[in-house]
Amino acid sequence: MAITTFNNETIHTVGDLPAVGSTLPPFVLAGADLSDVTPQRFAGRTIVLNIFPSVDTDVCAMSVRRFNEMVAAWPNTTVICTSMDLPFALGRFCGAEGIENVVTASAFRSDFGQTYGVTMVDGPLHGLFARSVVVADATGKVVYAHTSPVVTEEPDYAAAAAAVLG
Repeated sequence: MAITTFNNETIHTVGDLPAVGSTLPPFVLAGADLSDVTPQRFAGRTIVLNIFPSVDTDVCAMSVRRFNEMVAAWPNTTVICTSMDLPFALGRFCGAEGIENVVTASAFRSDFGQTYGVTMVDGPLHGLFARSVVVADATGKVVYAHTSPVVTEEPDYAAAAAAVLG
């Protein structure tokens, strides 16, 4: 299990992120229009998973905004922003913010948190996802996987970009 912190409290996750070098595990998330969001839908593209607790927090919202800006310059790459937020909330946020370059996907009816080891199992945010980023190359191989040591801090955008751009 991974360890992160929230308000100086140690928080554990249900497991570990997929290992670098492994194949990106399958998942089915719900898009803003309730359609299935799967890795197969983006076959042959680099996939960045921006995983976070809730778009209704400042840091999570900032990560969606920042990845939206960054992916515009990344060829053949899709950023999937995922949380336990309902698809409608994710869609409403992106509509209000003019965010069009990322795909939002809800795990509200999925085992994604278990499969990816990101569900927090203790602390005040238990049941939500720990802030994490996973990057898989165009062949589906995981090339970067990181859980932020502090839930309330933004992800390491430079490390994610380096993984995307190789």
